[in-house]
Amino acid sequence: MARTGFRRRMGGTRGVFSGFLASVVSRGVDDSTWEELEEALILADAGVGAATELVDRLKEWSRAEKVTDPQALLALLKAQLAEDLGGRDRGLETGGNPAVWLFVGVNGAGKTTTIGKLAAREVNSGRKVVLAAGDTFRAAAAEQLGLWADRSGAELVRGAEDADPSSVVFDAIQHASATGVPLVMADTAGRLHTRTNLMEELAKIHRVAGKGPGTVTEVLLVIDAVTGQNGLAQARRFTESAQLTGVVLTKLDGSAKGGIVMAVQNELDIPVKLVGLGEGVEDLMVFDPVEFAEALFS
Repeated sequence: MARTGFRRRMGGTRGVFSGFLASVVSRGVDDSTWEELEEALILADAGVGAATELVDRLKEWSRAEKVTDPQALLALLKAQLAEDLGGRDRGLETGGNPAVWLFVGVNGAGKTTTIGKLAAREVNSGRKVVLAAGDTFRAAAAEQLGLWADRSGAELVRGAEDADPSSVVFDAIQHASATGVPLVMADTAGRLHTRTNLMEELAKIHRVAGKGPGTVTEVLLVIDAVTGQNGLAQARRFTESAQLTGVVLTKLDGSAKGGIVMAVQNELDIPVKLVGLGEGVEDLMVFDPVEFAEALFS
């Protein structure tokens, strides 16, 4: 997608920085610049730690370069942010026979929709996909995933309502292996209606998925970007139990909390691999640090 398209979809977050941008352009670079930038970053949910670190490095860099021009400072800011968020592998590993991608996160974050969009993308690229309806505790979860399977051309494996999620995922992997399908995407519960602890259940799914012919190559945490720091709290908890390989941030187009990208990578050292920037299949995109920085400060 062109950079202008990315920028258009990031209007919510960019609005948080409009005051800072206007101030810098009208007044120039002075001592107040750094405080205003840090405040804007915190309001955008970058987190105090990530905001302070970025501002401190930018201040040191700008003084070393003797930067006084507002546009030069903005260029440095974009470059610094892109560098901080860069250097991560954002690819989705497909090695395995089959490869298994587990999707975790709280209810309402957009797991099922993310799976459906990714399935459509993979099928369109020529790869067969099996979807595992492992969220057996949420009403209509399997039906929702089934709609996405029909829409994308993927297969669906589901169990009875309240069935053991691990068994559904295991059956899907066995089916994919037997029919030569190279990729399984597994939905998981975001909340359980039993006494079983959610994190224990997710750890069990991971173990069971690795016992069959498949290989778990991705464990993706889906976070609603609108939740901001609450999303970071979710990420911390899931990180402890789910062996995460990456984060998917949904609803980034309608959020003023885009700084959560910085917080996730700074505090948890987990790459944001995908972002949702709209309702369409094509709007689930690989996260690009350069485009993100441009979108925030343009």
